[in-house]
Amino acid sequence: MASDSVLYRTMYWLRWKARSQAILTVLNNLKADFLCLQEVDEYDGFYRANMENSGYTGIYIQRSGQKRDGCGIFYKQDRAELVLEERIEYNDLVDMIQESTDSSDNCNDEPGNGNEDVETKPDSPTKKSTEDRGDPNDPRVRLKRDCVGIMAAFRLKDSSGRLIIVANTHLYWDPEWADVKLAQAKYLLSRLARFRTSVSDKFEAVPPVIVAGDFNSTPGDKVYQYLVSGDSSSFVPKCLDELPIPLRSVYGSTRGEPPFTNCTPSFTDTLDYIFFSPSLYLKPVSFLELPSPDSPDVSGGLPNNYHPSDHLPIGTEFEIAP
Repeated sequence: MASDSVLYRTMYWLRWKARSQAILTVLNNLKADFLCLQEVDEYDGFYRANMENSGYTGIYIQRSGQKRDGCGIFYKQDRAELVLEERIEYNDLVDMIQESTDSSDNCNDEPGNGNEDVETKPDSPTKKSTEDRGDPNDPRVRLKRDCVGIMAAFRLKDSSGRLIIVANTHLYWDPEWADVKLAQAKYLLSRLARFRTSVSDKFEAVPPVIVAGDFNSTPGDKVYQYLVSGDSSSFVPKCLDELPIPLRSVYGSTRGEPPFTNCTPSFTDTLDYIFFSPSLYLKPVSFLELPSPDSPDVSGGLPNNYHPSDHLPIGTEFEIAP
């Protein structure tokens, strides 16, 4: 009976009508100046208007392919002004592979065939079969995962008037395709570095960077290590200008990553992070507390009536120096 009850509860909270209102409640209770959301698939029909009613303006990118969700950054209209934005399509890596092949330059590294450098997650659910993904030996197939990100520069509407860059992304999920996730992470940092240079040149100030998202990578794996160190020996096109921005994990560099951010009956681990570039002007001073593994809030897996997503929200408060 207990398992049937858990199943019924989970199925109920998977219904959009129930989840949508619960999501709004959670987001409003966070009282954040910036919100970075992934897997947003009702942006125009739900999020845009409802978030505006709560005082937020949003920018959004929808992924290509069959899945039509995307990444959104919402910001308080009275706390920040959008000054510049760019969207990231990780499928651009496919074009870079094609261009390097056509020009026969030094960019000849290719992703592996899925059997090398494999990172696994215990009890990770299978979302697609290998057949659904195409030929894994073709890097153009391998890198075409339809994942996206978005980044924007904001001027704070406070006494400091400082610029900051906020980025939000969702990397590919499959633990057996760690090289693809790593290529995406490298492309993200390269694009961020170029974007920060553009912002710096235009506004004559070097803004700190905050990067949030679902990285589908566990603490200590190669994607995580690259993001906090800018170093990796795995695949990325050599023609990609690597200008990594030094990043720290908000939780990892101060108190340790939470035991989990994703919680389902078949998989529980940490996949979501907030990274920031060390700066004299930006300092994390407080953190959103997450439930412990034995908390009744997460018993039986998510979503439930406490948490309308299978991912827990993470958050931090930054102090901005004047």
